[in-house]
Amino acid sequence: MTLESRLLAALAPWREAPAWRLAFSGGLDSSVLLHLLAGLARHHALPPLTALHVHHGLQSVADDWPEHCRQVCAQLGVPLVIRRVRVAAGASLERAAREARYRAFAEALGADEVLLTAQHLDDQAETLLFRLLRGAGVRGLAAMPGMRPLGRGWLVRPLLEVSRGELEHYAVSRALHWIEDPSNRDLRFSRNFLRHRVLPSLAERWPQAVGNMARSAAHMAEARELLDDLAQLDLAAAGGEGGLPWLGLPSLALAPLLGLSPARQRNALRHWLAPFTALPDSAHWAGWEALRDAAPDAAPLWRLAGGELRRGTGRIWWLAGDWLRPPGGPLAWSRPAEPLALPGNGFLRLQGEVPDGPLEVRYRLGGEALKVPGRGHRDLKRLLNERGLPAFARGRLPLLYRKGELLAVAALPGLDGPVDGAWRLLWKPPGGVEV
Repeated sequence: MTLESRLLAALAPWREAPAWRLAFSGGLDSSVLLHLLAGLARHHALPPLTALHVHHGLQSVADDWPEHCRQVCAQLGVPLVIRRVRVAAGASLERAAREARYRAFAEALGADEVLLTAQHLDDQAETLLFRLLRGAGVRGLAAMPGMRPLGRGWLVRPLLEVSRGELEHYAVSRALHWIEDPSNRDLRFSRNFLRHRVLPSLAERWPQAVGNMARSAAHMAEARELLDDLAQLDLAAAGGEGGLPWLGLPSLALAPLLGLSPARQRNALRHWLAPFTALPDSAHWAGWEALRDAAPDAAPLWRLAGGELRRGTGRIWWLAGDWLRPPGGPLAWSRPAEPLALPGNGFLRLQGEVPDGPLEVRYRLGGEALKVPGRGHRDLKRLLNERGLPAFARGRLPLLYRKGELLAVAALPGLDGPVDGAWRLLWKPPGGVEV
């Protein structure tokens, strides 16, 4: 089967996409993919194709690359878009450049559009070996997926079963010209060391090493799918809103998780946490065990890269963004007929007859008491215990005061206004719904 027919077969599921975008560096791999796509477009009905070149500006020689890409695209009749990005300083220049590049690609994609990249069989083997040396688990050892969501569209890698040697043969036989990035020879970069030193030695002893490693990555991808299916089953038993959907916080019931083995607990949590944060490595799972095993009256937390897990009312809760910062101090509500923006804590509104002022919004400091019809003045802490509100949320509850007297507690029926219902104190917490 020719390279053209293999590519066309790999792209068959994406031929109804609104547009194809090609990540075009000007190097060998993307030059071959561009040439192949341009040729296929002359004989087949394909989505409109545009090349995207991301200019990092990390080395002076790279300033000539956009012009090279313009000339190649002009010869093939393919529109070219050039995006200039700034690479953030950090410990890993490779990672920072990759993140900047994919941010630019994601921003360029429209709804359901497809970004095509030219990673190939050897790249897959390098990725597997690189992650193996870093101690990755099944998810990491699955290496690069053939497709994944990106921005509003999709990233697709149609050449993952094509070797670098096949691409080189194609390029030479068609007299293609491509850019040789001098940084690709810099052995200080881990991937270059694997590519130029380690993999050639492995292939010398085991000629099928690259293909076998890529096949192992495919086995790991299948194992990851099975683990994801198991996680979904386990999470279904722990899902639900827990009676407090208005908080707008992701949460899980703790009891179903405690009935699982530690390995299944970690698997379920990896799946659940993946949309929220970078996942912890093996050493940091002790934080989950500490949160899980803490005393019932404790308030443990597990800090992760994108936020933190808290425990309360028999559930674990994911907190991020404004929920990680204490709300602002007391606020005078000078116009109670209008909603009040609470810095870092959503919005507050009075429904019904506006009570006489002056009104002030405060947060708990301890020792507060509220007059409850038929019960007299009751300690607010006890009232919150009765309502089963998680400890982390109690300090964010807006309290309405008038001349030092606590009038109402937002979001708690029976405590959010007078008994006659003349008015209610409504709160929309960050990311939640108004109650």
